[in-house]
Amino acid sequence: MTGKTVKNISFSVGQTLTLVSNPNTSERFAVNIGPNEDDIALHINPRFNENVVVYNSCEGGSWGEEIREGNPLSLGQEFKIVVEFTPDGFVVTLSEDTKFQFPNRLGAETYSYLTFSEDVSMQIIDVQ
Repeated sequence: MTGKTVKNISFSVGQTLTLVSNPNTSERFAVNIGPNEDDIALHINPRFNENVVVYNSCEGGSWGEEIREGNPLSLGQEFKIVVEFTPDGFVVTLSEDTKFQFPNRLGAETYSYLTFSEDVSMQIIDVQ
């Protein structure tokens, strides 16, 4: 994925990752969490032109079955993505009313690689 990469981040079961962006003007962007660039445990891909968020995972360069949900984010507005890493997978919060659970298909308990599209500017990247 072309974009910005944060390596050696430690995101483990029991932790929460918070991403806050400047207003987004792109029709779509992606956030990927995994152990490396070829293996993605969680792919979050809001698509404003389709009004959906696509969730998926990728192992060894092969994408899994994508899941599509409604997109609560608004084009041109700041957004906040909160990802809770639970023993069962990930709980993604895109707005106060929108939570989505995605399984940890890769099965690891810690991930160290985070990427996001180059056309998205993150103000905050926080792991707690």
